Amino acid sequence: MIERKITAGFVLALALQTGGALVWAGAAAERISMLEQRADIARPVAERLARVEAHLEAIENQLDRIEARLEAKP
Repeated sequence: MIERKITAGFVLALALQTGGALVWAGAAAERISMLEQRADIARPVAERLARVEAHLEAIENQLDRIEARLEAKP
């Protein structure tokens, strides 16, 4: 027969486990929040970097055309 008595030790262990899980979940939520803030800050920088890269590519193409013309002239 199974004894159905709940001991104080069992209740304490369950409370400690639950508290630990809640602390861990709170810390994880804080880390996620911090990462989301960093991503929000980095997004405009990434967009500007993409525009700069596009401009540099256009400049490289122009320089290639200029070099080709200079080499083609006698």
